[in-house]
Amino acid sequence: MLQGPPFPEDSEELLPAGHRVGEWTVTGPIGEGAWATVYAAHRTDPGNDDADDTVALKVLPTAGLAPRQARQIAEAARREAELARTAPHPRLVRLLDALVLTAPDQPSLDGATVLVMERARGTLRDLLTTGVDETEGTRIVTGICEGLAHLHRSGWVHTDLKPENVLIGTDGEVRLSDFGLAVELTGTHGHGAPMGTPDYLPPERWQEPLGEHGVKVRTSADIWALGIVIHEVFAAGGRPFPGTTPTARCAAAQQYAEGRAALRLAAAVPPFWRALAADCLAPTHAARAPHTAESLLARIRAHHADRPDSSDRPGQRPRRTLRPLRLRRRYPRPRPRTALLALASCATVAATVTALWPHPGPSGQPAHVRVFNAERGCQDRTDRDPQCSLGLAVDPLRPYTADNVVPVRVWHDDTLDVDCQLPTGLPVINEEDLTSTLWYRIRLPGPTTAWLPAVRTRDRPALLRCP
Repeated sequence: MLQGPPFPEDSEELLPAGHRVGEWTVTGPIGEGAWATVYAAHRTDPGNDDADDTVALKVLPTAGLAPRQARQIAEAARREAELARTAPHPRLVRLLDALVLTAPDQPSLDGATVLVMERARGTLRDLLTTGVDETEGTRIVTGICEGLAHLHRSGWVHTDLKPENVLIGTDGEVRLSDFGLAVELTGTHGHGAPMGTPDYLPPERWQEPLGEHGVKVRTSADIWALGIVIHEVFAAGGRPFPGTTPTARCAAAQQYAEGRAALRLAAAVPPFWRALAADCLAPTHAARAPHTAESLLARIRAHHADRPDSSDRPGQRPRRTLRPLRLRRRYPRPRPRTALLALASCATVAATVTALWPHPGPSGQPAHVRVFNAERGCQDRTDRDPQCSLGLAVDPLRPYTADNVVPVRVWHDDTLDVDCQLPTGLPVINEEDLTSTLWYRIRLPGPTTAWLPAVRTRDRPALLRCP
């Protein structure tokens, strides 16, 4: 679903803490988006052991909407409920209940649909901000493929696969969520609304004619999105198509699909996963069709079985567990971006971390990074040639160009003090075609700070997210 603007900070809560919805009591908001607000809740009567005591309530109000919009929301809720009823699976979020509120004395709530879902400890996007190693990445992608294979066998296409909708349960397992845009297949394809998250839509989606029932949707659309996700998992969140905005990245994907640009995957992606991602990102539906979720899952399992240390099979809980996630909050109202298997694209929340300033390294000393210049001719120079100098940015959310650098210059192998990291800055590509959205905040003498893109260093210090 295309992400809408967040509700204002001073917007009125639909469900204040303590409000009862069926057998659940609201404890506070979790996130919000263009069409839904998500709340944490617990079972009012904890003596009932038939269901989880803590859940996420996804509230989809229809008050004030045009009739067509209200129908779209009702249809999205129906799809989620129908898929949960007909195709349950350990790799899909569990829907515990669905109800419609009757509140004539509260017009904003009257007629709202509420989906009661199990909560999670975070999303794949949360994990990407701290990085995952190949073992974790293998387990995560295996879980995604298991979920997609089940969906496709059951006759559904997710259509909005992305890290925000790949969720990590409290048990550490992977679950897919947010099926509001899911499309049921009739034969080889189905039809859906021309909606989705642009970064994860396949090239052919932009050319599909809009018919009476929407645009044509096939399972290969999920495979394309899977290729993007695989690249993000093993490239620290970096996307395979360059650009500082979704529009620019979509244009780059179109150029690739039309044969006017090569597919350039990050060198950080291990060879097996580069090949798998490249197959998922085949430029046309016909070229992508042989690479089903089932066949990709078989390749992953065979690859894992051939590795010397393969005692932890993909899809099973490994002996080495995922690193715990850092909870994020923004104030004055608590809206952590982590936590629920119901959040998905309709409730993606911008958030920050509450952190000590500055954050020390493991030894109690300030963290450091060494500058890396990918230009080989600059790596052995000791004369600090200006032609080999690198700039530090004033603002990591602006293009990394000459008008966005501080006067201080740095050179290969310089050591810099680091305060914190920002995983969601503008993407930067270095001379080796490595791409990353991760930036480090650098402490300079005096009150000045600056920013170094992660592609300009080989170090990866353990840091909290910048406030």
